[in-house]
Amino acid sequence: MRNDFRRQVVDYRTSEAPGTIIVDTPNTYLYLVMPRRQGDALRHRRRPRRFRLVGNARRSSAEAEWPDWTPPPEMIQRQPYLPRFVAGGETNPLGARAIYLSGSVYRIHGTNAPDTIGGRVSSGCIRMVNEDVIDLYSRVKVGTKVVVRPIGDHRAASAASSVN
Repeated sequence: MRNDFRRQVVDYRTSEAPGTIIVDTPNTYLYLVMPRRQGDALRHRRRPRRFRLVGNARRSSAEAEWPDWTPPPEMIQRQPYLPRFVAGGETNPLGARAIYLSGSVYRIHGTNAPDTIGGRVSSGCIRMVNEDVIDLYSRVKVGTKVVVRPIGDHRAASAASSVN
């Protein structure tokens, strides 16, 4: 896997509280603001989405390890060939973990096709390699704030640099 796709601690300037997840849509990164040292964040590479989710959300009480997948009606309408249900496991598009975002049909989840990370494939959810979503899942709790920065928001691009 390319180095810029690997999970790493970076210097990330933000006014968000430690524990907040920030999805940098234009740059295809997901940041977890870290409490260790002011300005640190754990950066994960994620798969960009074709459709827009912007604003704030919270991690809901719904979560799953190796979740089942039922495509939402909107997705079936766009892609009628999709199966109506896929049991959790290695053939499931949600991968190893799913963190559901309250008030929406969106999730932060893994993928069993890591070679697609960095490509514009997803229909709305925030996808990560399974190793990274397992790590994130273990670090965040129900109620965690999730901030999704829209395309055109250049704050995140200038806020992060690698910490060596």
